[in-house]
Amino acid sequence: MRVFAAALLLVLLGLQYRLWLSDDGLRSVLNLRRSVAAQRAENAGLEQRNSQLAAEVKDLKTGTVAIQERARNDLGMVGPDETFYQVIDPDGRMAPDPAPPKPDLPVQKTAR
Repeated sequence: MRVFAAALLLVLLGLQYRLWLSDDGLRSVLNLRRSVAAQRAENAGLEQRNSQLAAEVKDLKTGTVAIQERARNDLGMVGPDETFYQVIDPDGRMAPDPAPPKPDLPVQKTAR
């Protein structure tokens, strides 16, 4: 009977070692859960960016407001019923053009 109890104790210790300390044990499960949580957070950010880009594409395909805004900002165009003003520094130099938006950042739309 003692041999049987000792064998069961050894089996129990072996299983506990595998559960707590081996590479495919509890540490692996916790690492995988952290990886899944990080990937879900990244996916949520990418889904938001995709929906913003889809809305911008829809705006460019269907509406003229987004196209006019791009023409004004990127190409410096002026509409037929608009007046163009050029601001000059007191030193006689022209004011620098505003910096174009960075392409890797999502473009924010303004309501009109």
